[in-house]
Amino acid sequence: MSDKSLEPQRLYRQIAKQIQTLISSGEFAVGSRLPAERDLATQLKVSRPSVREALIALEVEGVIEVRTGSGIYVKSLGKQGHAKASKHNAMLEWGPLEVMRARFLIEAETAAMAAENASANDLKAMRLALKGMQKDAKAGRIPRDHDIAFHMAIANACANSVMLDTLDQYLQARTGPLFERLGDYFESPASWAAAISEHEAVLQAIDTKDSQGARRAMQKHLRQAHKRFSASWRSAPSRS
Repeated sequence: MSDKSLEPQRLYRQIAKQIQTLISSGEFAVGSRLPAERDLATQLKVSRPSVREALIALEVEGVIEVRTGSGIYVKSLGKQGHAKASKHNAMLEWGPLEVMRARFLIEAETAAMAAENASANDLKAMRLALKGMQKDAKAGRIPRDHDIAFHMAIANACANSVMLDTLDQYLQARTGPLFERLGDYFESPASWAAAISEHEAVLQAIDTKDSQGARRAMQKHLRQAHKRFSASWRSAPSRS
């Protein structure tokens, strides 16, 4: 089955169902180790990022267990079927890597527009959010709230309410269980330090009204963020 034949908004959910069917049929027995992401992607004829989102969903549901440095193991048969999300919380089930790819398209332009339209108050909001991130990171706290505030300040400065509302939904998705679990594995002091440095470059370009530079800086930031969340499981710190 190819990516194109699956529902685009719930691609990872379709893949998770395929993996769970293989588990139920006995191809992957309880207690056994699943093939590597790369091999699963080849077997199911889908992309590796989509497989990762599916595996995270199955872990949240208790079907598999990720053992850092060892592999991914079948934990239980799980429950067949999956309740449809309501319109209210549907965004919480968006695939994290899929959201990040969408953000790459939207936020590159919001940053460029912000460089052209940002007011003194907009720049102040960005600086305060960035300082909050730096303070949280220094104190060993996850600076997610200030990170969201930084991106929303940029969207607010672009002077386009539709783009602002769109990004708001994308960022709300970060509070969902899939994003939270993925963050457990791949967010770290080092990753946040890199993100803060990337934010500084975005703010510098916006502050100097360099729209092309702001676009490139935001693209680089979101490309690197996607890369961090797509890293090898072996590079993730142990959660035990």
